[in-house]
Amino acid sequence: MKPTIKDIKAMLQTIETKEELDNLIINNDERKGVQSAIVSRRKELDKQQLLLENYKVMSRFENEILAQDSESLICGIDEVGRGPLAGPVVACAVILNEDHHFTGLNDSKQLSASKREILERQLLADVYAYAYGYATVDEIDEINIYEATKLAMERAISGLSVKPTHLLIDAMTLNVDIPQTSIIKGDAKSISIAAASVLAKEHRDRYMRNLAVKCPGYGFEKNVGYGTQQHLEGIKKHGILNEHRKTFEPIKSLKS
Repeated sequence: MKPTIKDIKAMLQTIETKEELDNLIINNDERKGVQSAIVSRRKELDKQQLLLENYKVMSRFENEILAQDSESLICGIDEVGRGPLAGPVVACAVILNEDHHFTGLNDSKQLSASKREILERQLLADVYAYAYGYATVDEIDEINIYEATKLAMERAISGLSVKPTHLLIDAMTLNVDIPQTSIIKGDAKSISIAAASVLAKEHRDRYMRNLAVKCPGYGFEKNVGYGTQQHLEGIKKHGILNEHRKTFEPIKSLKS
């Protein structure tokens, strides 16, 4: 008696390589449901392989540092919130465990909200150390967004429970006494920076959703402070908040 298609689908989920898949007797099963399940599993394995290969590519900077010193504590640093009209800029500093592997980890901007939530839970449960750093709206207005971003990053590093031995930073150079590598578009090139990107993004988005409860009418729960039409209409209707950046247009012009 032939196994049911349901049984075959369950069995296919235990297959981990395309070589195993190609050697299965069920490849000769002419039932459309079976052939469709085989094709579907092959696509899943192709996707998994692509994710593994991308993870290796994104570990290149880390591996080069570890090749020089296997005891290195490598810290990835990224920020979120340079462009919005409201809310702080938030940075995160992350040191991954030695045996880290977070499938699908990438630049937070390339991930869906559901995937970011999953990765955030995984990261918070299994990293060596992490910390957040804020720069407030007042600090942004006082020293400009670029300097405020650096300040947030330096605060995140200071907040770590251990001192890292090497920093991997997304497109910044910091005033700290730790060897550092600045990487343009680092959140898509370094797994450590990508981890920091996801944690910073989720942390700041949560801050803005909480702000939306306190200050309804601006759409912060959706726009997280960016200058969407709903946000701009909210400013016209309800006015400028303390959480708005007074040196950013159009708030600067509206205030004067």
